[in-house]
Amino acid sequence: MLDFLLENHSLYALFKLHWAIFIGLIILLYIVKVIRSPLYEVSGNQTLYFFTAMITLFIIKATPVDVIGTHYLFSVHTLQMSLTYFLVLPLVILSIPTGLLRQYVWHHQTKLIVTLLSHPWMSLITFNGLLSIYFIPTVFKMIHTSIIATIIVQVILLISAIFMWFVIINPLPEIKGLSYILRAFYIFLASVILMPIGFFYVVVQAEHFPMYEAVAGTILPGFTAVYDQQAAGGILKISQLASYSCALLIIAFKWGRQEEEREGQVDEENIRYARGVVIHLDKNRPRR
Repeated sequence: MLDFLLENHSLYALFKLHWAIFIGLIILLYIVKVIRSPLYEVSGNQTLYFFTAMITLFIIKATPVDVIGTHYLFSVHTLQMSLTYFLVLPLVILSIPTGLLRQYVWHHQTKLIVTLLSHPWMSLITFNGLLSIYFIPTVFKMIHTSIIATIIVQVILLISAIFMWFVIINPLPEIKGLSYILRAFYIFLASVILMPIGFFYVVVQAEHFPMYEAVAGTILPGFTAVYDQQAAGGILKISQLASYSCALLIIAFKWGRQEEEREGQVDEENIRYARGVVIHLDKNRPRR
């Protein structure tokens, strides 16, 4: 496989130096400005999240994987997209200290735009809806006729994905987020929205991408264009469900821990005293 790629593509196309430099600069900035900074507290888990995200990004963008996904296998392109939006992005958000987010994301100049873009239901529909539309064959072919259109669409998807994960992770306490149960429902809806396009590719029996059909079997002999599309549908659903399931599991653990901490505590806000008798008020009852 590598010999074939080296014969048909330049070394620079296979091992993209600009992506390697870009990722290297991000790692250097994180080490110097975040890890070594006295202003922020960075846990071992956050460091692990960051470097896992950067290594994954390097593999899918700065190695022959990118050429294979662009020119030969639709399933590999889908894998690149899935890893970017369902693994790299949430890990990067988790790796950023709260103090850094307060300093650069949540201040008086950005509060309004962040509040609008991270509105739960708008971000849910925007990212998952746009990603579903992106994978519709006619739309996909139209977008990839122009490199400029491809870049613009992927930037829009990236921004919308960031704000969707902001809702799920809720990295800033200052942003009024959803309750744990609503976040769980949010994740469920996100998985439902992407379900049709994933199942479409799994069950499809016709080739929809001439650009991939013409080179079918070049990289993997016997791997037809239909198999490629079916694999893409499976990759999209598995990566999305795995990512959302992990988020759901973390939310469930945090919710359970919060309930355990509340257990046995006295709710002073809803207690009144009358002639030495303690009266517990109904939390749901409106006050006069």
